[in-house]
Amino acid sequence: MTPDFQGKVALVTGASRGIGHAIATELARGGAAVTISSRKADQIEAAADELRAEVPGARVLAVPANTGSDDDRARVVQRTIEEFGRLDVLVNNTGINPTYGPLAEADLNAVRKIFDVNVVGALGYVQLALKAWMAEHGGSIVNIASVAGLRSSGVIAAYGASKAALIRLTEELAWQLGPGVRVNAVAPAVVKTKFAEMLYTSREEEAAAAYPMKRLGEPADVAQLVAFLASDQAPWITGETVRVDGGMLATGTLG
Repeated sequence: MTPDFQGKVALVTGASRGIGHAIATELARGGAAVTISSRKADQIEAAADELRAEVPGARVLAVPANTGSDDDRARVVQRTIEEFGRLDVLVNNTGINPTYGPLAEADLNAVRKIFDVNVVGALGYVQLALKAWMAEHGGSIVNIASVAGLRSSGVIAAYGASKAALIRLTEELAWQLGPGVRVNAVAPAVVKTKFAEMLYTSREEEAAAAYPMKRLGEPADVAQLVAFLASDQAPWITGETVRVDGGMLATGTLG
């Protein structure tokens, strides 16, 4: 069952599709008013329409924004407070990965961009959420990390390093912001989204065979865990990074 979010407001970044859209939908099913954001205005408006169709009566605010932009982040949080009057749940889902391959050959500008969006952008949203609402009223923050942040991944090494930093950021924030604000992270393995297509396209059966559960993840697998961690059903869980990986790390590899 979806936890109860009646009367609460959530902000989910990177929510035009995939994991972010599934998270926003799950929170809306629980009764939350939801702000969703992503870079492209047409895509985030279409995602909002889709969410309203999936959850009749859902209150949804779509705000186009680049997580790497200070001004855009501030505008998203301001619009949320203006529209809904509060901000109880923040889900930092935005993640980018513009470079692949060995770190010794990585384009440093691409690496900077990865960290600026995946880590600095997430912290920026946390700071804004605190100032706008959570420092005084409390709340819950969930950061979307990755199993690549827990174990060396090779081809997506720069992305993995950024997610490792996000995991450490989660722990530091949990310590600093308790007891009023809980901060947790979720670390998915390969989930069937457009973002991860290159990791399984044309070889899904082979890729899935490496998992004890013998399938790749679905966005709903992550969304349901995020909703639990964000909810009042997890009142004594903070500073945790929960794997949702079909047992992949239990095998000792990343596939």
